[in-house]
Amino acid sequence: MVFDRVLYVSTSRSSRIEGFYKLPLEERLKIIAKWADLSEEEVKTLSNFGNLPQDIAVRMIENVIGGMTYPFAVAVNFLINGRDYIVPMVIEEPSVVAAASNAAKMLRYDKGIIAEAGPQEMIGQIHLVNITEPYAKITKIIEHKQEILEYAAQQSPVLLKLGGGPRDLEVRVVETKKGPAIIVHLIVDVRDAMGANTVNTMAEAIAPLLEKITGGEARLRIISNYATRRIVKAWTKTPVDNVGGLDIAKKIEEASILAEADPYRAVTHNKGIMNGIIAVALATAQDHRAIEAGAHAYACRTGVYKPLSTWEVDTEGFLNGYLELPLQVGVVGGATRVHPIAKIALKILGVNSAKELSEIMAAVGLAQNLAALRALVTEGIQRGHMKLHAKNLAIMAGATGDLIDKVVEKMIRDGKIRYDYAKELVEKALRGEPI
Repeated sequence: MVFDRVLYVSTSRSSRIEGFYKLPLEERLKIIAKWADLSEEEVKTLSNFGNLPQDIAVRMIENVIGGMTYPFAVAVNFLINGRDYIVPMVIEEPSVVAAASNAAKMLRYDKGIIAEAGPQEMIGQIHLVNITEPYAKITKIIEHKQEILEYAAQQSPVLLKLGGGPRDLEVRVVETKKGPAIIVHLIVDVRDAMGANTVNTMAEAIAPLLEKITGGEARLRIISNYATRRIVKAWTKTPVDNVGGLDIAKKIEEASILAEADPYRAVTHNKGIMNGIIAVALATAQDHRAIEAGAHAYACRTGVYKPLSTWEVDTEGFLNGYLELPLQVGVVGGATRVHPIAKIALKILGVNSAKELSEIMAAVGLAQNLAALRALVTEGIQRGHMKLHAKNLAIMAGATGDLIDKVVEKMIRDGKIRYDYAKELVEKALRGEPI
C-alpha cells in the first residue's frame, strides 16, 4: 500500500505527500529516490549515517532520509587562560583548522589568549499588544515583579537546585504600526545549558499572568537570540616577531582599521572570526544559527555594522587583539548530550561548564581572525586555501591514494588549480601516462 503511494507521488511530481512524516525511514527514502531518480549507489551513500546512529538521527529532527558527514578535526597549540587545549572543529572549508593551529602557536605568549565570560543569562521575551496606557501598565508589572519571578521559577525546579533560575525582569514600551506594545524581558540564569527550552517554558508560563496584569494580549513568548546578557571577551598580546615582524604586525593593525571604516570589509572580517567559532560549535552540537544571529546583531549595536575584534601595535613591540561578542552555548541538554561525537568533542576539550566552552570558542575566534588577517596582508588568502582546495579537486576528479598528492603537486606547480585540469591529470595517470 505504501509502495503504491510512492509510485503515485513520484510520477505525479507532487511534493504534497500526505503523512510523509509517519512513514518509516526506508519508505521515505524510497519516495525521494524515485522523485530524484537516485541510483542504488546514491541511495546507499545517503543511507550511511556514519558516526551518528540511525535511531538517534530519526529522533533528532523530522523526515529523516539519511545522514551527512563533515570532517571532524582538531586544532592544536592553543593556550587559553594559561591552560593547554586541543580544540575539536567541524568544518568543510580548507585551511581553517591549519590556520587556527598556526595562529594559536603565535599567541602562546605568557598565558596565551585570555578569555572571560560573564553570567550565563538568557533573555525570554513576552510581547504584549493591544495595550492602553502602556506606561501605567509598566508600573503595574514592576509592582508584581516578585510574584512573576517566583512563578517563573516554579517552572524549573531542577535549574533552581543547580543555582540558576529567574534573576530579573526588564520592561519597556515600543511603538509599532499598530500602536504601543510592552516588551517584558525575563532574565534567566541558565547555568550550563544553552537555555532555550527552559526560557521558552518560563516565558509561556508567565504570559497569562502578564495579560491579567496589563489587560493586553501576549502575542510572542520566546527566547531572544540576541544574548547581550551572555557576553564573552577574549584578548591577547604577542611580540610582533611572533607574527613575522613589526611590518606585518602594523599591516594587521591597518587591516583592522579598514574593517572599522568599511562595513563591507567588516562582514568578511567577522566571517573569519565565525569560521573558528562555528567550527567548534558544530563539533560540540551547539545551536550555531543562534550564535551567528546574535554575533552579527552585536556587530550592529551602534547602528553601523562593525568588526567584532580589533588589533593594534603598542609602543613596546606587542601586537594586541581584543574580541567581544555574545555566545549562547551549553554543555548539558539538547543535541550536546545526544550526539555521540559531541560528547567526544567535549571530552577532548575537557570542559565542564558552558562558561569555559564559551571562553574557548571566543579564543578560537580571535586566533582564527589573526590567521586570516596575517594571510591577507602577506601572501594573500588563496595560497594556503588553494593548496587544500586542490586536494579536494583531485579527489572530485577521481584520484585516490598516492595519485591525489601527485595531482595536487602538478596543479600547484603549473598554477592551474581547476577541476577540469585535475580531471585531465587523473585521466592521463589512469591511462599510464606521466603527469
